[in-house]
Amino acid sequence: MKKDTLLKSTLILAAAALVARALGIFQRVPLDYLLNDVGNGYFTVANNVYLLLLVVATAGIPSAISKMVSERYALGKIGEAQQIYRASLLFGAVAGVIITLAMLLLAPVIAGPILHAPDASAAIRAIAPSLLLFPLIAMMRGYFQGRQFMTAGGISQIVEQFLRVIAAVSIAYAVYSVNPLNDKGIASGATLGSVFGSIGAFIVMIYYARKLKASDRSEPQLKKDSSIRLSLRSIYRELFRLSIPIVMTAITVQLLYTLDTMMVKSLTRGHFDPDLINQWWSALGMKAQSIAGIPVILAVALSQSIIPIISSAHATGDHAKVGKQASLAVRIALYSGMPVVLLLGIGAYSVNGFLFQNTDGSAIVALLTLGTLFQVGMMVTNSILLGIGEPRKATMHTITGVLIKVILSFALAPSFGVYGIVAATTVCFIWSLAFNILSLRKRSKFKLLGNRWIGFIATSGIVAGALALIEWAVLAIGEGLPDKLAFFLSCAVMGGVLLVLYPALLVFLRVVTAEEISTYPRPVRRLLAPFMKLRSRSQSA
Repeated sequence: MKKDTLLKSTLILAAAALVARALGIFQRVPLDYLLNDVGNGYFTVANNVYLLLLVVATAGIPSAISKMVSERYALGKIGEAQQIYRASLLFGAVAGVIITLAMLLLAPVIAGPILHAPDASAAIRAIAPSLLLFPLIAMMRGYFQGRQFMTAGGISQIVEQFLRVIAAVSIAYAVYSVNPLNDKGIASGATLGSVFGSIGAFIVMIYYARKLKASDRSEPQLKKDSSIRLSLRSIYRELFRLSIPIVMTAITVQLLYTLDTMMVKSLTRGHFDPDLINQWWSALGMKAQSIAGIPVILAVALSQSIIPIISSAHATGDHAKVGKQASLAVRIALYSGMPVVLLLGIGAYSVNGFLFQNTDGSAIVALLTLGTLFQVGMMVTNSILLGIGEPRKATMHTITGVLIKVILSFALAPSFGVYGIVAATTVCFIWSLAFNILSLRKRSKFKLLGNRWIGFIATSGIVAGALALIEWAVLAIGEGLPDKLAFFLSCAVMGGVLLVLYPALLVFLRVVTAEEISTYPRPVRRLLAPFMKLRSRSQSA
């Protein structure tokens, strides 16, 4: 098994996450037809609580494992890395049992007094058993990331989502067939699919763990070991010292999404019509948050793949490599995230109408999606700060950002409703990203775009205007066609224009250079090569 580079690791994880996200959206599309607004709310509440508790159950340990393992392999302390791995598996097993029992017992309290949706307790209990295995799976993925083998985690993620979607839709449809009005039961059946996904992902990770163990036996350099015997107490002390700050940053996005779904009802009740509030609640959870998760895919992949590389370079004192890799990671996130954000944000009306039953909530989708570019930057810079041993800085920036978000939500929700709540979430991302960048500049040779900012902003503005014009024109020309067909044509034309216009502007406005392109993966180089040739010809002419 060969180690993966930063770009290869990122592509593997991004491809896996893209497939997983597509399957996740595929799951929500039929559920949108099976459930009404209230049933959608039950499913969203259960899923958000589950995701939030999953982060708490793993307590940031996977990222801490990735950092600790990569550092020790870089220093030749193989035995210590293996001890850390075994200790983390023990923690994952215990955490899985505890958090599952807690979720089963406390479901009525979470659904009722806290979330004001008592009937959601059944859906929360249905999804709880999946937490038995997911902490263990997370620990194994963290170890593989530390070893810079990303394929195992990527494939397990795809298998997990594939089984989850099939089971969720099948069970929900079976309940719907018996009683179409049983939103409580349909939502519970949909959440039960996560249990099947966890079983599939665990089997995949076991397979790759055995494969890696066999590969290690044939590597003579791994037998040179300068390790010492570590006690469980010392391992957990180091793990938690790193993981507590990590969990505060890793939990941010899911915490904000959970807060948003809670605040829609609690902060707008009495200020807006109850039916409108229910529409907001459904659109935010089932549509906006699922679509807004697409641009973040590459950021998640980068966040995972950058930690072992930065940690290894930092452990050996290679500060030049730290600055180079950190700058490259953030630029990749920025260049790749912007076109997806623009397509899904500017074209939210067509995307929403094509994927879901109707176009309700398109403005919510647009507002939340456009703000995810700052979320992308925040997540990647958080991981870089972790890699250079500064997780507390990222934690401090995150906590202050969440506090500002809460204050702004209380201030804006009574007047602007869900839009004020979503805007406050974007402010949190901007705050955290800005201070992360300032911290990186003080501690490394971090350089983002330099004098290329004007070209990048111009590129983004031109593309945004073009997409808005194209959507208007296609929908106007396609008036009279079936809605789904018109929305599909709009999305397809916008996507085609974006695929040509965005990279062309990046090249012609000198946002990307020939030297930088030479470091990109082959598919990306092929995409940009024609534009580089055209620019060269125009310069020579």
